[in-house]
Amino acid sequence: MPLAEVVGSTAAIGYGLAAIGPGIGVGLVFSAYIQSTARQPESSRLTLPYVWIGFAVVEALALLGIAFGFVWAGQV
Repeated sequence: MPLAEVVGSTAAIGYGLAAIGPGIGVGLVFSAYIQSTARQPESSRLTLPYVWIGFAVVEALALLGIAFGFVWAGQV
């Protein structure tokens, strides 16, 4: 008799684990911006567009991860 049985989509578990990376990435992007602004406040307006570009790239990778999870869920 098995002790436990996995029921449902393992793709959701995989994406939940894969979402840790983009979460860390977003934290690193904004922490780097806060540190650079604290060191040189006059450069905050110059570096802010790069913060949003970095945030968008990290979040796009997270969205690609969930999209590929749904695509490959039917092929296994």
